[in-house]
Amino acid sequence: MTPSLYTPNLLRFLPVIYIAWADAILNRAELDEINKIIQKQSWLTEDEQIQLAEWLNPINPPSPSEIKGWLLLIQSSAKNLPRESKESLIKLAANMATVGIHETDETLEKNLQALEEIELALGILGSEHHRMIPDIFESSITDSEKFVEASLFDVKQLTTYLDGTQAETISRIKSIITRPEFKYLGNPTLPEYRQKVLEWCKTLASNKIGSLAYPEAYGGEGDMMKYFTAMEVLSYHDLSMVIKFGVQFGLFGMSVYLLGTEKHHKKYLRDIGTLKLPGCFAMTETGHGSNVQGIETTATYNKENDTFIINTPTDQAQKEYIGNAALHGQMATTFAQLIIDDVHYGVAAFLVPLRDKQGNLLSGIEIEDCGAKLGLNGVDNGKIKYDHVSIPKENMLDRFASVDENGNFQSSISSDNKRFFTMLATLVGGRIGIPRAGLSAAKSGLTIAIRYGNSRKQFGPSGKLEIPILNYRTHQRRLMPLLANAYALHFALQYLTDRYVNKSEADSREIESLAAGLKAYSTWNTTETLQTCREACGGKGYLAENRFAALKADTDIFTTFEGDNTVLMQLVAKGRLTEFKQEFHDINIFGIVKYVAEIAGTSILSKNPIVIRKTDPEHLLDSEFHLEAFQYREKSILTSAANRLKHHLDQGVDSFDAFNLCQYHMINVGHAYIERVVLQEFQNSIKTTPDRLKPILKKVCQLYALSTIEKNKGWYLEHDYMEGVKTKAIRRMVNDLCLDLRKDAVALVDAFDIPDECISAPIAIA
Repeated sequence: MTPSLYTPNLLRFLPVIYIAWADAILNRAELDEINKIIQKQSWLTEDEQIQLAEWLNPINPPSPSEIKGWLLLIQSSAKNLPRESKESLIKLAANMATVGIHETDETLEKNLQALEEIELALGILGSEHHRMIPDIFESSITDSEKFVEASLFDVKQLTTYLDGTQAETISRIKSIITRPEFKYLGNPTLPEYRQKVLEWCKTLASNKIGSLAYPEAYGGEGDMMKYFTAMEVLSYHDLSMVIKFGVQFGLFGMSVYLLGTEKHHKKYLRDIGTLKLPGCFAMTETGHGSNVQGIETTATYNKENDTFIINTPTDQAQKEYIGNAALHGQMATTFAQLIIDDVHYGVAAFLVPLRDKQGNLLSGIEIEDCGAKLGLNGVDNGKIKYDHVSIPKENMLDRFASVDENGNFQSSISSDNKRFFTMLATLVGGRIGIPRAGLSAAKSGLTIAIRYGNSRKQFGPSGKLEIPILNYRTHQRRLMPLLANAYALHFALQYLTDRYVNKSEADSREIESLAAGLKAYSTWNTTETLQTCREACGGKGYLAENRFAALKADTDIFTTFEGDNTVLMQLVAKGRLTEFKQEFHDINIFGIVKYVAEIAGTSILSKNPIVIRKTDPEHLLDSEFHLEAFQYREKSILTSAANRLKHHLDQGVDSFDAFNLCQYHMINVGHAYIERVVLQEFQNSIKTTPDRLKPILKKVCQLYALSTIEKNKGWYLEHDYMEGVKTKAIRRMVNDLCLDLRKDAVALVDAFDIPDECISAPIAIA
């Protein structure tokens, strides 16, 4: 049909029919419905009805050129219409027939009614026609187009606040890892990668980064805080380098420093700090991972020549996953069962030489390379077996236990158990370095994903340009809560580090529990963050050049080394259950459980019927409400676990079995405790924040609090602390906060101030 043969009625139907075919949305049910609508229009002539039926015939659909012709006709007929005549598809269809064509006597009302019915039958979205019929419709800016990068705070000021007292150390380390010699290797072989990581560590050692925590007398600065800062900043770079650094200067060096005495310090610390003496930390055994107290390696004292015989009695007793062992380690701090005159005195630590200066294995030492791993392949992990290796008596790290000149065991700590845990407590620093390293990896992932989400455009409002994917609610919902987690953990780990560096004997147990819990919570968060960020970057995130492959692979092990996370959370729960023991003369488990139940029962906030339904924004955003909700959950779960444990014990269940039966509840105790600590320390940090930064950090803190409550909403509903109307309101508030923080998202990751040389992801660097 030529344009001159289009009647006004047909012309009015043309826009909706064009959209139906152009978008390929017609199906048999829709066609039948449209034909029924057309047949009811008595004001249409028979020829018009036949023509409409032909246009809607799925057996003989219009050709591509015919559909394009319809578009040109619609555009030509509508181009001179006033704006108000083409604000909607129906208005366009109703008015375009008046241009250049004689109008019929059919009423406009009948036309509009039929068109509206057809539009409804086709399911055409309100603004879909804007995209399908370009160059006609004008519309206002949509909400999705509005939100772009437009932060209102000073990024450098926030960086300065985050760096705190460690700004000089952070700058110093960044200046090293951004040098040309620290450029990432493209696709190295295993030997090339291990050699490069060794070279990097040597460079760090030559710049006195490795010895930061050691006393000045042995080449260090005596500053443990600087060492932890180094671990965090180095983790913006290659994580194999970080782990080898941590094994050498942290685990090996700090075991000599903290478990040894002055003779060991003088003999070894300077060489360890300069990497002249590469070493290992040999604790884990094939058959006894987390159960260090049950290791089988033996250290038998020989009174005849004042030596210890270090031996691996079974294959299950071999030291496994030992960093630095496969290639470079020349000595290992080895944990073994001390035996004197056939009497076992528990676990002690010994310095056992592995290789000579030329790298040759010494007599009685057998080492097997663990080979390629899921990640961290720049670290030379190995398995160590000792075949009756003789070491001098002085190689026992004897701060907590020793053997005197008569061959008798000596210790100021009479209990084997207490001595063991006192020894391990000195090494809790590893559980601070690892979560800080994991957080740096999470910050790197967030920086890549958020910058990419801000620049990558896809889809958009009909008839308009595509918009950044970070403008989409689902994208914000995936990334903004994880960004809030990163900030919350930053302040929580700072708090933990401060507590550890300035610890006293009185609070050492609490710090151990806090370190265990934050290590687990933080590294689980790292795994979740990196996976989500990778997905948020689509195919680009899957490319090795954009770093997620390395970040995900290298941090995966963080959840199970320096303590398996699930086991650590159980330790946290046991600590929470026993922390009140000083209140009792009889400190058995029954008394502890009873006390916990009583104290929790009297301190839990009463449930106010008004509060559990309260949904006004002022209440939902109130920091006191957030903390009270976290505290209530923590205390309630603790009480529940204690009651369950007491019930099993009252029934005569063995204490080991009782704890085993309550393991699931114990894990929840740990999570609730750590979440409360993280929120509390985030809120405390805001109190000391410069005034100009308070609004943005308060908003991030609110998102952390509410998204965590939302995650646990099932628990709150089950325990009648909130009703459904309130949890729904919290969900809406989380949506609003994610949307509000979208404009600040790029600035918030830029405040991490990760060097581009370390990010090294093309999609994240302008």
